[in-house]
Amino acid sequence: MSKAFIDDLSSSSYLDRIRQGLEFIDFGKLVGSDSRVFLKPNLTFPTYRPGVMTSPAAVEAAVMALKDYTPHVHVGDSDSGGYYPFSMEKVYRDIGMYEMGDRCGVEITHLSELPRKTVEIGRGAPLELELPGLLTDDIDLLVTLPVPKVHMYTGVSLTFKNQWGCIPEPKDRLRLHPQLPRVLYEVNKAVRAKVAIVDGAWGLTVSGPLRGDPVPLDWLLVTDDLGAGARICCELMQIPISKVPHLRYVEKAGDLPPLADIVTNTAIEPYKRERFRLRRRWTDYPGLLAFRSHAIAHLAYFSPLATFLHKVLYLFREPFYDYDENARSGRE
Repeated sequence: MSKAFIDDLSSSSYLDRIRQGLEFIDFGKLVGSDSRVFLKPNLTFPTYRPGVMTSPAAVEAAVMALKDYTPHVHVGDSDSGGYYPFSMEKVYRDIGMYEMGDRCGVEITHLSELPRKTVEIGRGAPLELELPGLLTDDIDLLVTLPVPKVHMYTGVSLTFKNQWGCIPEPKDRLRLHPQLPRVLYEVNKAVRAKVAIVDGAWGLTVSGPLRGDPVPLDWLLVTDDLGAGARICCELMQIPISKVPHLRYVEKAGDLPPLADIVTNTAIEPYKRERFRLRRRWTDYPGLLAFRSHAIAHLAYFSPLATFLHKVLYLFREPFYDYDENARSGRE
């Protein structure tokens, strides 16, 4: 049976809670002193925003806790996947990731810059996809470190969706959006994603993944099963699995256990806060259509009309960040 540890953060530090969680799930049975572990935070904005991305404090605490078990820890993410991408190098500089790596003695990796391996994923009609060789061949286990938030296109971004950022080429992510449930499920298997540490200090409701209303939650979740983590998070966020296509796919595949099959350290009901909700603006719907349709995705992102269409859209929608400034910073 799956195991999950949850506790509040108000009376203890990230590090204490993560260490307690890893002990509860018997993390020492999953890795040894020679194991190579990759930690995948959610770094989906140019600078830190509560609820939007994993906090730097949670990343550092997770690194320190993992190093109790093995010295071979890597941390990283890929460049953003939107039409106006930003470089992970800028994010690392702005949130102090390189300094953290020096303090903790871990390697900070930029997945978009690593050598890639073409892998065949899926059953029936296999799909070829480039993934970082580090994740497919070199590590023994991936630990995902997401935040509980709603997502205007996927419903939520939790323990499975965070690994969409393991696809190193932003254009591949745009191209594959209409197949996200299937591809995401297979990517998680390809990169050996198993353990989740959910940074529940803050969540994000109303919109997402880049902008919404931050919600103070003040809990931390550690589990040895991504499906168990997704199930518990959706229960706490009060979002039905039926409204999340990629989680319906995981459930149909048999990898989303019911709550009754998850062993927890305590009852999860006290950790429910307000009900999370997703509210799309009319300017979100063009992107949603492109997310669901190969033809519209090609028109919106890869056709000669793509730049013009985005300029028209941004006459009505405020940019998520300063695209020009981030493009310049990424080239420096």
